[in-house]
Amino acid sequence: MTASIEFAGVAKRYGAVEVIPDFSLNIAAGEFIVLLGPSGCGKSTLLRMLAGLESVSDGRIVLGGTDVTPLPPGRRGLAMVFQQYALYPHMSVFDNMAFGLRNLGGADVDVKRRVTDAAQMLELDALLQRKPGQLSGGQRQRVAIGRAVVKEPKAFLFDEPLSNLDAKLRNRTRIEIARLHKRLGSTMVFVTHDQVEAMTLADRIVVMNGGRIEQVGQPMEIYQRPRTKFVAGFVGSPAMNFLPAERVADEQGCVAVRLAGGAVLRTQVRAGDIGSELCLGVRPEGLKLADDGIVAGSVELIERLGERSLAHVGLGDGQVVVAEVPVQRPLALGEAVRLQPDVAQAHVFDAAGRAFHAEAA
Repeated sequence: MTASIEFAGVAKRYGAVEVIPDFSLNIAAGEFIVLLGPSGCGKSTLLRMLAGLESVSDGRIVLGGTDVTPLPPGRRGLAMVFQQYALYPHMSVFDNMAFGLRNLGGADVDVKRRVTDAAQMLELDALLQRKPGQLSGGQRQRVAIGRAVVKEPKAFLFDEPLSNLDAKLRNRTRIEIARLHKRLGSTMVFVTHDQVEAMTLADRIVVMNGGRIEQVGQPMEIYQRPRTKFVAGFVGSPAMNFLPAERVADEQGCVAVRLAGGAVLRTQVRAGDIGSELCLGVRPEGLKLADDGIVAGSVELIERLGERSLAHVGLGDGQVVVAEVPVQRPLALGEAVRLQPDVAQAHVFDAAGRAFHAEAA
């Protein structure tokens, strides 16, 4: 039943305002794709065009080999889970999940089977006679997901379905969605601005910016080898540190840079057509405390997170960088420290924001 999805040169305009200029993407049948990006990047608009809730200005959308661009939502064979639960408050959980099937004229026996199977899968079978007002937020969202499951669609569409839940419920529901995908093997397209959701759920992540694709890749590929400075800064918590740098004479075939404080660092990025005005990028785990470190500053904040600690260090130029420090290392606010970038984990970005990575050992 599950189907592949193709966006072929899809564009969206509202009058003279172009929201999505030209979007192309192939999604394999059974794949879990996450559209990730900041608010206003066009990810929800793409999902709504796929669902048939928004018209396509240019291009086409192909579902399982069929061009569904002109088809109304009800004929596309898709199921969508929204940010708002949109449950009928006067109906029981069973009736909420069965409502769409009954509207389509489904036989009572088939409706009962589908609802019962979905309820067992989502651990809702003990709640089928309750009303939405008697449920927690996480339970309501599971009912909304169950309402989509009973349709047995060609693909599931999720539009930021976890954003209304508290942190604990988000974690649990995220796990439930991952299990649902494993059980059903269905194509799923999930929209979010939350990188944790993207990293834990996706087979591939599509990072979007300004209606365009910045990068498509597997989660760790996106994290470890971002294609642009935008991706590097958007994916990762805390964000990647960016240190202004100037290219100096290359050493041993690799780019050498001079940081703002005057220190020179030879990276493991191969020399090439990169330019002279650069930016050195290093994630917190790649910035270590070291007595002879080339980056000097003072501790402004310490985040003790249990399994790790993060030190926010103010530099002489007013910039603040974040470094992962040993949990057993005592640090005091205002303490002078020195940090050393791990060149094996360092990235170089040129003036256009293109990324260049350390060569694998």
